[in-house]
Amino acid sequence: MVEHWFYHLEQSSLEQILPELLEKTYANKWRALVKIGPLLGEAPLELKRLDDYLWAYKKDGFLPHGRDDEPLADAQPILLSVDKQSLSGEDVILLIGGAEMGDVSSAKRCITILNGADDEDKTIARTRWKQAKDDGLVTAYWRQNDFGKWEQPFK
Repeated sequence: MVEHWFYHLEQSSLEQILPELLEKTYANKWRALVKIGPLLGEAPLELKRLDDYLWAYKKDGFLPHGRDDEPLADAQPILLSVDKQSLSGEDVILLIGGAEMGDVSSAKRCITILNGADDEDKTIARTRWKQAKDDGLVTAYWRQNDFGKWEQPFK
């Protein structure tokens, strides 16, 4: 059964939290699909921006990843996409910028990262939360406190 986790960004930016989540995913030897939605901006530009960022966000390392518009995309441990519905054997699907969820039943975990400053993103996340609860899925809601630490205010 798919777990659906929600990360509500209030103190940190997407660029601060996405590498952290992907590092944990990669350390678990899980394959990840990162779906980029329209709320971030023009899709091809955002795909390139996040791709470039993940190669250079840290001086002493990088996250091995690729884009869905490049050769051998399905062989990547972390794949960035604007429209790919699924990989063959993804373990985690991360939805950012209001990305469409699609069928996530083959994954172990689906993570919605929502921008706390964007009302449309919050509405999308609330709808997903309600649907996940109605479907009896395991859910977790993570919210940052005033110091940026992740907490679960309710379960």
